[in-house]
Amino acid sequence: MSDEKIDSVISENRVKLHVFEPSQRKIWTVVGKEKEYWLDPEADFCSCASYYFGKMEGKGDCYHLKSVRLAQKENKAEIIKFSDDEFVDFIASLAMDF
Repeated sequence: MSDEKIDSVISENRVKLHVFEPSQRKIWTVVGKEKEYWLDPEADFCSCASYYFGKMEGKGDCYHLKSVRLAQKENKAEIIKFSDDEFVDFIASLAMDF
């Protein structure tokens, strides 16, 4: 996994932090080549196939998870605010991408 790919994801604003208000629930996503992936950096999880198969084979994190961690560190995620009323529909749309 190249640092250039991770830098590209961050510089293209493809790391998103979705904040739901007033609850302050947060969902991280990374816009990939084909779809948007859901991540939980605290749980060390990404919804992409590379993450799943990489973990099965004992490999490191996918570039999506590395991108989120770097974006957090450098404060470079795009923050998008939603109403709590939109939470269920947002989760449903993410689930449809699987």
